[in-house]
Amino acid sequence: MITNGKHPALMSDINVTPFVDVMLVLLIIFMVTAPMMIQGMDIALPETSHTDNLDAEEEQLIISIDKESKIRINDYVVGLDHLKDKLIKIFENRTSRDVFLKADKSIPYGEVVAVMAEIKEAGVEKLGMVTQPVTSSKADLRHD
Repeated sequence: MITNGKHPALMSDINVTPFVDVMLVLLIIFMVTAPMMIQGMDIALPETSHTDNLDAEEEQLIISIDKESKIRINDYVVGLDHLKDKLIKIFENRTSRDVFLKADKSIPYGEVVAVMAEIKEAGVEKLGMVTQPVTSSKADLRHD
């Protein structure tokens, strides 16, 4: 850049092109890797026609049983023989004694009842079952 036609001057503008390039590359990296970070369990919940949403006031205590009969307290795997003791320890620091139970629909009823008994023995006041809403095609078949 030449000022007054005689002396070269320093360019005072910031070149944002490299910054934009780096940001676009980072955006693409995050878009590609974000779906891989999602973790969870694959549980086929039973379906019901009546469902209530969980309250979000306090973090809910969810006990789940997956297809392989693994019992989890939120994301922590625990055996049936230690479930009651773990829940008692958890309830020492909680105001709410509410528990929600998610069980895969392929789990035998006896196993679910055994888990429910351990939960109740730990002093749970309310035990809720987590289900999925019935899809419209299945609902139509039930009413016929």
